[in-house]
Amino acid sequence: MRWMNNRSVQTLKEYTGPLLLALVIGALAGLGVVMFRWLILFGQEVLWPAGANFVEQVQQAGWWWKLLIPAGMGLLVGPIITFWAPEVRGPGVPEVMEALALKGGRIRHRVTLIKVFITAGLISAGASVGREGPVVQIGSSIGSSLTQMLKLGRDSRRLAVACGAAAGIAATFQAPMAGTLFAVEVLLFDLEIASLSNIVISAVTGTMVARAFWEGAQIFEIHDFFMAHPAELLLYFFLGLVAGLISLVLMGAIFSLPRLWKRVGVPDWLSPALGGLLIGIVALYCPWALGVGYESIDAALAGKVSLVFALTLLVAKIVATGFSIGSGMSGGIFAPSLFIGAALGSLVGLVAQSLWPESGLVPAHYALIGMGAMVSGTTLAPITAVLIIFELTYAYQVILPLMVSCIASLTVVRLLHGYSIYETKLLLKGVNIVKGHEVNVLRGMRVGEHMSMDLQILRTDTPFSEIVSAMEQSPFPHFIVLDSQDRLSGVLTLRDCRKYFAHPELCRPDTTASLLMVKELVLVDEETDMETAFHIFARHNISFLPVVRSDDPKTVVGQLKKTDLFAAYDQYVLKERLLPPMGWVCPLPHTGSKVQRFRGSG
Repeated sequence: MRWMNNRSVQTLKEYTGPLLLALVIGALAGLGVVMFRWLILFGQEVLWPAGANFVEQVQQAGWWWKLLIPAGMGLLVGPIITFWAPEVRGPGVPEVMEALALKGGRIRHRVTLIKVFITAGLISAGASVGREGPVVQIGSSIGSSLTQMLKLGRDSRRLAVACGAAAGIAATFQAPMAGTLFAVEVLLFDLEIASLSNIVISAVTGTMVARAFWEGAQIFEIHDFFMAHPAELLLYFFLGLVAGLISLVLMGAIFSLPRLWKRVGVPDWLSPALGGLLIGIVALYCPWALGVGYESIDAALAGKVSLVFALTLLVAKIVATGFSIGSGMSGGIFAPSLFIGAALGSLVGLVAQSLWPESGLVPAHYALIGMGAMVSGTTLAPITAVLIIFELTYAYQVILPLMVSCIASLTVVRLLHGYSIYETKLLLKGVNIVKGHEVNVLRGMRVGEHMSMDLQILRTDTPFSEIVSAMEQSPFPHFIVLDSQDRLSGVLTLRDCRKYFAHPELCRPDTTASLLMVKELVLVDEETDMETAFHIFARHNISFLPVVRSDDPKTVVGQLKKTDLFAAYDQYVLKERLLPPMGWVCPLPHTGSKVQRFRGSG
């Protein structure tokens, strides 16, 4: 490598390091998806009687078993979700969006395993939720955990989270393009083009790892797609409009149940058990609506559903999904959207076929387009919806009908509601995400990322003469006072010493910093968000805040000046609004900062 100078070697490391990390994230996320799917199949074998598929297993179970299994699983996981890992509740994607916008991509390590086992157990027990939302959270938490262990920066963490999410979606659907666009369209709106390669590598790696275990496996049985007449585009447009309305109905079913639970006083830990009992009642009449529901989707895509059966599937799936996610269970919204879209498309296609029997319309084609339209309506991610269906069929003819239906569905939801199902969940929590960013910028910043380590330190036994000398030399009018064990004791400012400067006779020979300092302190720890710090500055007439460790309020790690807060906000605005976003690069080596210390005689 003589021909390469040091700069070239450093540049090569900066690019190959992140790409290798993306490769690892994709591989681990792909393995997570494989493990997740195996756990679901294993759970179904354990919990239900033998059968050719999950629907037959539920059908062969006794009525009391259909009630007991979903309710019992809900009772088992409810306390775990409520008291140990509340972020695994629901689809999972909103929690990833919140982690990206508010926490710099930090996701707790425990999320991966808890999400895998809880969601697999719920789906095995018949909960009407999808695998896709959980695998997004699983892949994202893998990326977040790796970057936290490697102590990478905020930009690296955010991109790693997106890589994990893309790999999860890609491995589930065997659709690397759809996984990539999902990460960009739903999670990261401000992605630099150079960083897209990391997401692509993760998505492709996740797909290849999953294919190694599912060789020759096909998610859905898709028949050749064609349009009998160009006028069919009008029917596909109508299908999209109806899909948008049904998307709003589904959101209403999901988000109205928690309000009902609170109104009647049901505790959070018990609501999954009650939801499971309601799912069991649905199973008594329509077992096809339970679980992921891919068997029913295959029947719709094969044209094997009647008009009444399609309507039954549509209503039962909306109700079962509302009971599942609305009761606080863990699970995604992708698969229910695909199921409802297939039932809705079959319904529209069958009605159109009965009205125009000579037109050559194929209801199964409308089921396929309806799947994409429902995904577009619930997630407000039309490009992802189009690519998922395209990568399932690899038929170019499907693109135009898909675009027409997906945009129509998106438009209806945007006009009548304005938010996706993910954004709606966050809004109900008081978090307003706009294009991947929380509206309140300061809430997404942490004090530890913007504090200063240029500390001006005195000791408790520092005599007054040395205090005067320190204040003459210091560029700052405030000092942090530590004891002999480097523990925080107080704060001493120029204002506290002003009267002693004016009247030196007040000082005795034994006057030290411990006698002059302020002991009632206003502190922040390194994990405090900058919005909280801003409100502290607004309430108290202070110019700086000592920053302590989050697990030890007596150990000082830095200080946050009011000017630091304003500078952090200005830098954010400059970076996010005026300059192109930064790519995923290796963090610069920490050069340290000079800490000026004035020590007492002790």
